[in-house]
Amino acid sequence: MLNRSPLSVVLDDIRDERRASVPYPPGETRFSLPRTRRFAQEPLEMLLESYERFGPVFTLRLLHSNVVFMLGPAANHYILVSHASDFQWREGSFRDLIGLMGDGLLTIDGDFHRRSRRIMLPAFHRDNIAASVDVIRTETERAIEQLEPGTSADLYDWTRHLAMRVAMRALFGLDPDSGRAQAIDAAGLFEEALAFYASDYLLRVFRGKRSPWGRMQVAARKLDTLIYAEIADRRASGRRGSDILSLLLDAEDEDGSRLNDRQVRDEVMTLLFAGHDTTTSTISFMFYELARQPSIAERLRAEQRTLLTDGRASAAQLLGGELPELEMVVDETLRKYPPAWVGPRRAVRDLDFEGTPIPDRAFVNYCSWASHHLPEVFAEPDRFRPERFTPEARAALPKGAYVPFGGGSRTCIGMRFGQLEVRTIATSLLAARSFELPADFTLTIRQMPTISPRQGLPVHVGVPVPSDAPPLGAVA
Repeated sequence: MLNRSPLSVVLDDIRDERRASVPYPPGETRFSLPRTRRFAQEPLEMLLESYERFGPVFTLRLLHSNVVFMLGPAANHYILVSHASDFQWREGSFRDLIGLMGDGLLTIDGDFHRRSRRIMLPAFHRDNIAASVDVIRTETERAIEQLEPGTSADLYDWTRHLAMRVAMRALFGLDPDSGRAQAIDAAGLFEEALAFYASDYLLRVFRGKRSPWGRMQVAARKLDTLIYAEIADRRASGRRGSDILSLLLDAEDEDGSRLNDRQVRDEVMTLLFAGHDTTTSTISFMFYELARQPSIAERLRAEQRTLLTDGRASAAQLLGGELPELEMVVDETLRKYPPAWVGPRRAVRDLDFEGTPIPDRAFVNYCSWASHHLPEVFAEPDRFRPERFTPEARAALPKGAYVPFGGGSRTCIGMRFGQLEVRTIATSLLAARSFELPADFTLTIRQMPTISPRQGLPVHVGVPVPSDAPPLGAVA
């Protein structure tokens, strides 16, 4: 795909659409550049409006292609679990990510995906994840020193750099303070690369050096210098650890074949992206909501004072869900702001969902962000209400209602690691600092391709004052 001209890809998309043997679901199917640009700016609003007009399955023409959207619990389960084999990821709406990730776990399908996932699963065993707590806590406490009380900071940018350091150390055994790693700003380079998805749709077609694609390639090549150098050093020295890079270098398939340098690079790039981007998003949106509702933050601190020893949570507490108030806040954050907000797919045959036909080769997307905002599933969806995730309320949710990490065979492989990282960072931040939003700050959201605060998250930094606030469960 990377060697094909964008024009030929577009023409193939048009031909596939015209060859459809069944009609597309109802929707807005005529070309409209304003619609395309509006979707880039406010997709949630557009999808919820279309859901009200057309129902859970509808079509929107975005630039040159009709795109089918399927929303709601039943649709999520259909795409992710019951009919997952009827869809492929690689040729979906995010196929340009191959230009950054290569053939990593995120961008591949079928047997190759199953084989790659099987090779990588041992690295995400519970014991390996638990061993990362000390690294995450050490890096977090180091980073908190930069948040001086009485000053202002961009908590989004702070979290991105922290999460990248954690990903380097915990996932890949890389020392972020080594000369090699210090020579580049990995977090900033990912920001530059993923800005491709914040650019105008029309500009994404071009492949020149100054185009969004060209800038993504420049950032990818700079990241490659770090990754390939580490691969070469590990192969030459034989140095190994418990990190995923060591596992990938030594992994063998049933026939004894091993991953080559390019394959290792692609998996490392994919997990560096996923290992820091989703954490950055979740922490940013969580503390945005806690700054708006400081009483919830105080109840979380009350829980920590009651349940933690010396203010620190153990790996067992963090992995076992033993901080129930924090669990509800994390779950509600992921409901309202799921980082991987949309799941792009492409149909591999003609399909039928509850009587609605979907053509072969159609672009088909599920959207956790929109599905999590359906009022018939989550009452008052725009309100931040952690108590909606009490154990009883969560058990009552319909199958497929809550899908922040996807589902089925493509459930995020790093889900447990990400949850552990978010919980560890959150407990440390809550104990050490408090945050207020500037009076004139208004949150806007961008998609690149995970959601994040468009203007960062400016905060005034303070020190928390102990209080006797009741736990969330007491006021639910």
